Amino acid sequence: MTATVSDISASDVSTPVRLDIRKVTARIGARVSGVDITRELDQATVAAIRAALNEHKALVFDATGLDDEGQQRFVRHFGDLTTAHPTVPALDGAPNILPVDSERGGRANHWHTDVTFVVNPPQASTLRSIVIPPYGGETLIANAGAAYQDLPEALRAFAETLTAVHTNVYDYAVAGHTPSDEHEERRKVFTSIEFETAHPVVRVHPLTGERGLFIGGFAQRIVGLSAGESRKILDILQAYVTRPENVLRWRWSPNELMLFDNRITQHYAIDNYDDLPRRLHRVTVAGDVPVGVNGEPSYVIKGDASHYTTVAEAAAAA
Repeated sequence: MTATVSDISASDVSTPVRLDIRKVTARIGARVSGVDITRELDQATVAAIRAALNEHKALVFDATGLDDEGQQRFVRHFGDLTTAHPTVPALDGAPNILPVDSERGGRANHWHTDVTFVVNPPQASTLRSIVIPPYGGETLIANAGAAYQDLPEALRAFAETLTAVHTNVYDYAVAGHTPSDEHEERRKVFTSIEFETAHPVVRVHPLTGERGLFIGGFAQRIVGLSAGESRKILDILQAYVTRPENVLRWRWSPNELMLFDNRITQHYAIDNYDDLPRRLHRVTVAGDVPVGVNGEPSYVIKGDASHYTTVAEAAAAA
C-alpha cells in the first residue's frame, strides 16, 4: 500500500509524505520504499517512519550506499544513540556500533529483546546487512503485543501483576553450544559487569499505549516466586510470543537495514548457515524506563549502565 502522513496518524506533520509500505505478514513486518535513508531526513519523513514502526513493529529498507556513518545518522533521527553494548566491545573506532559477526561469536540464537538487563533498554534497534551467507542466517522478529492479545483473559490479568528480573549472567550468546575456551572467554566478557533489573512482565508502550509481553531470554525469574515456578510461568508466556502467526522470518539480502521496536518485539538469529561468515552492524536508540499496567516503573537491582546509556525519560516521546 502507499501511505501518506494523513493515513498513518502523523498528526504533527503538515507536509504530506508518501512512503510505499507493504506488509510482509499480517501481524508484523513491512517493507518501506520511497525514501532514501542515505540522506538526511526531514521531520515529516521521520514522523511517517515512526508511525509505520508503531503499526508494523519491524521495517525493512533498501540500504544501498549506506555506510556506518550513514547508519548512525539514520538512527539519530529517532533519538540519542546508546554505545554499542554495556559489556561487549564496539566496532574499532565506532563506539556506537556493535558488530554482529559470526566469526566473532555473534550467533544470538535465542529469543531476546536487546539489553533488557538494564533499566532503560533501547527503544529501537537497527541491523544492517554487511556479509550474508548464501543460505540460512535469517532473523526472526516476534510481535509481543500480539502475543499479549492472544493470552486468555485470566492469564492476561495474571501476567499484568508480575515483575520479572532480567540479568546478563544468563549468556544467551552461547546458549546451546558445547563449552569451549572460546565460548568461556566470550561469556566472561559478556558478564564482566553483572546486571539485574526488575521489569513489568506486561509493558505499556509509551507512544501507542499498546500492551506487550516484556520478557525474553534475559528474564530469568519472577519476583516473589521460586526459580522453578518462574521458569514454568515464563515458558507459558514465551510460547505465545513465538507463535508462528506472531513471527516474521526475514531472509537477508545484501544492503538491507531493519529497524525494529525493541519495546514490543523479541528477535532470534537463526544459526543455520554452517561455518559461513555472516556479519551485521547494530546501532540502537536510547530508551525510556519501562512502565507496567499499574504505572510502576522498572528498577535497578544490580549494575551501573551509565556508560552505555543515560536514563532519559524524555526518550519515550522521541
